[in-house]
Amino acid sequence: MSKNKEKEIDLEHIKPEEAIKYEIAEELGYLDKVKTGGWKSLTAKESGRIGGLMAKKKREEKQKQSQNEG
Repeated sequence: MSKNKEKEIDLEHIKPEEAIKYEIAEELGYLDKVKTGGWKSLTAKESGRIGGLMAKKKREEKQKQSQNEG
């Protein structure tokens, strides 16, 4: 029987979009769960909360950019 090898998460070398996701997971207390079981270990509610907060942060960043330009 083959086991799925857990891939160690290298938080130092991730894309900026991924960094936001990990940052929010840490704020919500899900980072340890993600590190041990991967993103698939989160419930739909937990994933949705992360996605919602990511969208909110992106909207806020866009508003700040728009205000700085105008």
